[in-house]
Amino acid sequence: MTTATGAAFAVVGPGASGASAGRPSIRERDRDRTPSRSARSGGFRGMWVATVANRDWPSRAGLTAAEQKAELLAHLDKAVERRLNAVVLQVRPTADALWPSPHEPWAQCLTGTQGRDPGWDPLGTAVTEAHARGLELHAWFNPYRVANHTDPARLTASHPARRHPDWTVPYGGKLYYNPGLPEVRRFVQDAMLDAVRRYALDAVHWDDYFYPYPVAGERFADDEAYARHGADFPDRADWRRHNTDLLVSEMAARIEEVRPGTAFGISPFGVWRNIADDPRGSDTRAGVATYDDLYADTRKWIAEGWIDHVVPQLYWHIGHPATDYATLLDWWNAAVRGTGVGLYVGEALYKAGDTAQPEAWQDPKELSRHLALAADRPGVGGHCFFAAKEVTEDRNGALATAVADHYPARARPPRRPGTA
Repeated sequence: MTTATGAAFAVVGPGASGASAGRPSIRERDRDRTPSRSARSGGFRGMWVATVANRDWPSRAGLTAAEQKAELLAHLDKAVERRLNAVVLQVRPTADALWPSPHEPWAQCLTGTQGRDPGWDPLGTAVTEAHARGLELHAWFNPYRVANHTDPARLTASHPARRHPDWTVPYGGKLYYNPGLPEVRRFVQDAMLDAVRRYALDAVHWDDYFYPYPVAGERFADDEAYARHGADFPDRADWRRHNTDLLVSEMAARIEEVRPGTAFGISPFGVWRNIADDPRGSDTRAGVATYDDLYADTRKWIAEGWIDHVVPQLYWHIGHPATDYATLLDWWNAAVRGTGVGLYVGEALYKAGDTAQPEAWQDPKELSRHLALAADRPGVGGHCFFAAKEVTEDRNGALATAVADHYPARARPPRRPGTA
């Protein structure tokens, strides 16, 4: 996500046709299994659980296995108490894993030491316990972030980034895998698909980090990769967008091959493009746009049917002068119209009651007004709240108000793959 408290916790063209070969469009597949159908059963009501830097869970690194499990179950129980029906758990925060992966080391957020076995299987437990509570479990992966620092020596000795230093690019004080390398793209897909093979996940979930958010005065050093692989493109931006298109379309096809029925959702930054840059864009004046700055053509992915649902991060209040919530809600509602792609709105619960935020966020009714607006947009199938810590704390009662106003009863979750 885009802020220090966003869902990923930022410690803050030519050749594109045919990219989805091997996977039919969502319009050609059986839509009955897609989470967008949850709108018929009370809507999607999700909660992000961020693990990077111990944002939400575990509360700190180094807890015992029993303590970690107890905290995880408490988050699941709180989701049930708040009448939610889905949990989006971050399981690959920094090119490490919350399950016994053959590709990457155990996650540092568990024990404090990357690569150290925590003594249990967090993802496997989360899937079992979520389903036992009537919750969906969406596994949230970050494809390219390697570390929130630039020193490979701080990674565990067996880390793929240390074995393949040519795969990495330092940028903005962090270390990333290079999206322009086909071998990198294949590897990160393999790493994520291992979890899809092992567990009955309801969905694979990605956030907004593809190419990194721009940092003033710095450039992403992918000259060599561009020289090697970008000859067929008019400029580097088109080539970068093509690389991201391939990551998405290939992953979609491979998920369908590995475990048919597992949904694929992406949660982008809330502005595709500003209308000043593209007449198809939203009537906004955002300082960042996914198409131009993250090289992520989210609108195209919806149109092509490469994803099953989209969860745009509409982290602004109603009436925001540059990025109005209502304006963006209408834009995304139009973007999914007629596509069969589900739309679940990412909500900035973390801003509610935060005195550093604009006045609108001090009103406990602001979040409820978001849900009321969305209820009048036929494309909106639900909401996802950032994040678990705030779901529990609910500083100014904004979530309790929204639940009382819009969630009068527990809603059954969308039908899980393989269930009746």
